[in-house]
Amino acid sequence: MKISERLARGMTFSFEVFPPKNDQSLEPLLETLERLKVFRPDFVSVTYGAGGTNRGRSLEICRALVLGGTDPLAHLTAIGTGREEIRAIVKEYADAGVENILALRGDFPPGWEGTRGDFAHAGALTAFLRAEFGGLCIAVAGYPEKHLEAPAFESDIAHLRAKQDAGASFITLQLCHDVDAYVRYRDRIRRAGVRLPVIAGIMPVLAREGIIKMTLANGCSIPAELAAILGAYARPDQAEDLKKAGMAYTAAQMRRFIAEGIDGIHIFTLNRWEAVSEIVALSGLRAHVMP
Repeated sequence: MKISERLARGMTFSFEVFPPKNDQSLEPLLETLERLKVFRPDFVSVTYGAGGTNRGRSLEICRALVLGGTDPLAHLTAIGTGREEIRAIVKEYADAGVENILALRGDFPPGWEGTRGDFAHAGALTAFLRAEFGGLCIAVAGYPEKHLEAPAFESDIAHLRAKQDAGASFITLQLCHDVDAYVRYRDRIRRAGVRLPVIAGIMPVLAREGIIKMTLANGCSIPAELAAILGAYARPDQAEDLKKAGMAYTAAQMRRFIAEGIDGIHIFTLNRWEAVSEIVALSGLRAHVMP
């Protein structure tokens, strides 16, 4: 099913996973997907490595999801890809039963200054996908605290509006710990004429160094409440205490997004089903996604 159709029914709930390296087994990830299936996610997004690495494994995972009765959202980047390659990739996904694509520019590999392909940005890729595959459900990315490379919020939002006008179906957000920042962003994009449904990206707080690294690398802020947790459990011997407090913080963050009327909750699982399952239980979201 197209994710846009699910969004039309109400709030969605979903997960993101990433494929293992080519020399690693798929079995641990397949077990993770089976464990998370109990929550009946509306879809599962599947990433791949920079520059298209691991794309074949991503396709394998998408096939497994379809066979298991879960809709995949396949990532697709403009990095190093031309029109013919994009046509071939989307046909492979379509043959596997994939109806949903997340169109991204992608991160430049070291030493690159452009995509080195036919599409300079996600908007151009979105327009091509809409023209070539009219029935496709196309997701695009949004950045509540501004894309790192955008010179100003106004230009970043203008780019988002261009992706909407190119034929995007919904927006999935970069991680954002600060719900107030999301509210300001939502209000700004609505004033700018962006009407697409918006899905929040939730990065679980599980380890001190990991969450700091991922947050700062994406140009996101660490709000006072989260900073207090990171400061209170800074010693290595407090790792489990931090994880417990971080999971509670993440669950509360999800509830706040829901209270603000978010269109969907999307958890970046880091392929860790145990902690994610505890967070879902703490959040009470199970009642939202299961009868």
